[in-house]
Amino acid sequence: MIGADGQQLGLMTAQAALRKAEEAGLDLVEIAPQANPPVCKIIDYGKFQYEQQKRDKIQKKKQHVTVLKEIRLHPNTDTHDFNFKSRHAEKFLGDGNKVKVSVVFKGRELAYKDHGRELLVKFIESLQEISKVEDEIKFEGRTMMAILSPTKLKSKKNK
Repeated sequence: MIGADGQQLGLMTAQAALRKAEEAGLDLVEIAPQANPPVCKIIDYGKFQYEQQKRDKIQKKKQHVTVLKEIRLHPNTDTHDFNFKSRHAEKFLGDGNKVKVSVVFKGRELAYKDHGRELLVKFIESLQEISKVEDEIKFEGRTMMAILSPTKLKSKKNK
């Protein structure tokens, strides 16, 4: 049993603890039910809930959710488009997101799988300073893909 001022009051029955809480005009809250014996504290429950919500909100604000962004290429993608898309991927990785690079084959382009692989390797090499390959190049259906993840995140002050 812990008092309203944070001082330990020792072991007591539930009825005695409730009586103490009523005398203080506060609530009896079970803090650690798994402990043996359970730990209870005399506090203002409304204030306790408010502070808990505030802590949770701050925790959630510090949390970063990783998003998977996709960049789609074709085996005949030209250098300007390639550079444009690699800059986009660089921005995504800088924001801390993962990037899925896909080379999509249409029709008879499927005969030139080696062009697609070369394009993917070139794309991965162009971003190797800021990313690492999380999922190696693989072929699924008419799509060849790889997943890149950022090696280090920029601090929020630099944005």
